[in-house]
Amino acid sequence: MAMEGVEITGPSRDRFDEILTPEALRFVATLQREFEGRRRELLSARQARQAELSAGGTLDFPSETGSVREDDSWRVAAPAPGLVDRRVEITGPVDRKMTINALNSGAKVWLADFEDANSPLWENVVGGQLNLRDALDRTIDFEAGGKTYALRPDEELATIVVRPRGWHLTEKHVLVDGEPFSASIFDFGLYFFHCARRQLDKGKGPYFYLPKIESHLEARLWNDVFTRAQELLGIPYGTIRATVLIETYPAAFEMEEILYELRDHSAGLNAGRWDYLFSVIKKFRTRGREFLLPERNAVTMTAPFMRAYTELLVRTCHKRGAHAIGGMAAFIPSRRDPEVNKVALEKVRADKTRESGDGFDGSWVAHPDLVPICGEVFDSVLGERPNQLDRLREDVSVSAADLLAVSKTPGEITEAGLRNNIDVALRYLAAWMGGSGAVGIHNLMEDAATAEISRSQIWQWVHNDIELADTGEVVTKELVGRIIAEELDKIRQEPGFDASLYGQAAELFTEVALDDDFAEFLTLPAYARMP
Repeated sequence: MAMEGVEITGPSRDRFDEILTPEALRFVATLQREFEGRRRELLSARQARQAELSAGGTLDFPSETGSVREDDSWRVAAPAPGLVDRRVEITGPVDRKMTINALNSGAKVWLADFEDANSPLWENVVGGQLNLRDALDRTIDFEAGGKTYALRPDEELATIVVRPRGWHLTEKHVLVDGEPFSASIFDFGLYFFHCARRQLDKGKGPYFYLPKIESHLEARLWNDVFTRAQELLGIPYGTIRATVLIETYPAAFEMEEILYELRDHSAGLNAGRWDYLFSVIKKFRTRGREFLLPERNAVTMTAPFMRAYTELLVRTCHKRGAHAIGGMAAFIPSRRDPEVNKVALEKVRADKTRESGDGFDGSWVAHPDLVPICGEVFDSVLGERPNQLDRLREDVSVSAADLLAVSKTPGEITEAGLRNNIDVALRYLAAWMGGSGAVGIHNLMEDAATAEISRSQIWQWVHNDIELADTGEVVTKELVGRIIAEELDKIRQEPGFDASLYGQAAELFTEVALDDDFAEFLTLPAYARMP
């Protein structure tokens, strides 16, 4: 299919023509042509900054934007309809069953995820857009195992907030003038074109979560895309609202500036804790043990540098009238094992109690069964209030040194931790290559950040000759290669083992964990392997 320089190379499926209409493609192509040059410039700026850090540079609050931080007069837009009370947000991919279950879950917000919880098979990308439109039209249903899933009344449904893919990703199944499409603009544009007015008709609006932003200039690009999109479709300026995930290390030093750039379209910031850890390693991967993290399960939110990051986020947001949303509770409750269930619920309660006490206005869960406990914790703090925007946290004072204090993180690196990183990454990548982006593994809901942390930690350990605390062995490429083979042999004995998918997973993981060159995102070589 080709239309005015737009070519669709992905396979056609039933009803895809309802999303990939000439009008919709013309709209997204206009945005792509107008903003692609700036997107590429900003990606080049990321590379330049990485080179500076690798050469011995550091991160700090930018001096050139000091006037923005020092000006106490500006605020972001008032919370939009459907985003005033965000005490519980549920996340998940945009498949048909999850769409219904998330909207029905009792959460205030559903993060409909085209990014880390979505495997970007063409069928998932376009099918997810269909599911969102069908949900707004109330024509969505699902049947499985003799059970029928249907939507509750509109007033009981969560507010939809869509997370498009990050600026670094492209959609290879759509070409504009012979070049791949920005995945960010493609995901955003299709949803906005088809659903903005549908959302307005329901008394809400087109709302978004913005991932992987590294600077206020990247936020400025999003703001300009929003402004132009509203102009093209005749939607009032400021209708769009976006929450930015602070999940890269550089973004933590530009939180106020990011809010400022998006202020008329801002819905706040979120503490994207798992990708944040990955970004810490990635940005300072050449700097030896100063930025060495212990195994991932040992890094808690009470680590000094993580505590500084989350407290600064709340302080920054509330200073500017913006929501501060807490991080993911990845634990999965078990309906079969009471002990597993008890442990999961206790950990979620402790996590949400800390966040609500710190002043967060709400938080994330990955499973409908966790909505009640998160709600209960925030209810106990909020009462009838919709948020804690009045808690300014003026007691918080965080320096650049506090954010950079990675070396103060307690914890060990063990063979058990190394094996867990490898096992979980292999399982996740096999599922991702097979089309599933959110995967329950060992009672945790894992997404792409899981594999990123796992492989980046191993890369860091290999390049720093780390001695394992429990065995005394030094982490080498040879040791990691042997354990990959051993863990793969264990998985091979399990029912449903898919040799092709696990073969691809092992090859990919070996490449991104052990190559001398560090891949910026493992989803880039992974996506290249996808049909």
